[in-house]
Amino acid sequence: MTDRPCPLRLAASPALARTIAAAVAACLLAGPTGAIAQAPPAFDTAWRGVTDRFHRTLEAEGVVGGALWFLRGDETLATEFHGFADLETGRLVDENTIFHWASITKTLTGIAIMQLRDRGLLSLDDPVVRYLPELRLVHDPFGPVDAITIRHLMTHSAGFRAGTWPWGGDEPWHPFEPTEWAQIVAMLPYTQVRFEPGSRYSYSNPGILFLGQVVERLSGEPYETYVDKNILRPLGMRRSYFDRTPPYLLPDRSNSYAVRDGEPVANGLDFDTGITVSNSGLNAPIPDMARYLAFLAGDAAARPADELVLARSSLEEMWKPALDVAAGTDPSAEAAPARTREAIGLVFFLLERGPVRLVGHTGDQRSFRSFFYLDPATGAAAIAVLNTDRGTEADRPDAGAILARLRSDLVQRVFPLFR
Repeated sequence: MTDRPCPLRLAASPALARTIAAAVAACLLAGPTGAIAQAPPAFDTAWRGVTDRFHRTLEAEGVVGGALWFLRGDETLATEFHGFADLETGRLVDENTIFHWASITKTLTGIAIMQLRDRGLLSLDDPVVRYLPELRLVHDPFGPVDAITIRHLMTHSAGFRAGTWPWGGDEPWHPFEPTEWAQIVAMLPYTQVRFEPGSRYSYSNPGILFLGQVVERLSGEPYETYVDKNILRPLGMRRSYFDRTPPYLLPDRSNSYAVRDGEPVANGLDFDTGITVSNSGLNAPIPDMARYLAFLAGDAAARPADELVLARSSLEEMWKPALDVAAGTDPSAEAAPARTREAIGLVFFLLERGPVRLVGHTGDQRSFRSFFYLDPATGAAAIAVLNTDRGTEADRPDAGAILARLRSDLVQRVFPLFR
């Protein structure tokens, strides 16, 4: 077992100080959290070292709330909660807290595409314009747009820019993201392919948005409906959903905070990712995400229904390296630990450091930051999320840097224990 540091933060006001005092009392009554199932003998010591730093860093940097779990297949080995899901109400982060997972949603989109492929409805090497003829409006100086394939979109190598919407977004009355496909189509004549498709990796949100549209057109259903029916429900992710929170789950929804001039400013409990839902619309509590990781870890004998979601062979196909990821080409990702190779597969990212080979993804949106990483060979997996980021470059915390250090600690100190 590992002791859980109490979620202390520097008080910005007397009212907040009273709230924190209550949190301390609750923490002391709650006692320790940590190892729940069988783990390697050295796990407790390594985990304590990682989590002590995790809590100290979040405390020092002023992170309002966060969580870190470690799993092996279906088993939860350790859990850590820090701070508040909502400052105004004094609600603490716990296992019921619902976080926004941002670009981790992309992995669901990739799985949906593979489902359609396995059902014979598409080929990964099909030209995207076969399903989205509107893309013929894009300017491609390297050749016909027909050369861009679904595989290129899945490997972030189609040549599209990183951001979904390159204009506006700097006024409070602007939509958070484009709300309709027609807005994307209107932008296409002003869009150009930036490099020869397939020649290199460059992270692209529009590319995944296009995949979401392919899912809708081939399935005949809205993206959210398709993923709920074909992935979330079969996996038992019953408290997971897209975009706005249903009223019965609002008591568990985490707020998010942008720190400006040293003060955490609440972004509000809800926002709508609009037409970009296939990029970043997922909200879920960590136990649901743990169920997703158990599916990725794979145990067909224990959970034969998982094969009905996606065949193990198709998942493993998604985890084959396609292109190396150069530093700085993914605006949402944290830097890989030293001596670590990073590559892109089919939507999933791959990390290799010594004997450890991980698959995973990161998320970054509206001050939520997250990651998950899984070692397919051992079933060991980690998932982490923060609900706070800096509002300006001059502020703290730098949530991306915090998660980069945490990932490095896990890759070097915890994952190797399972080999």
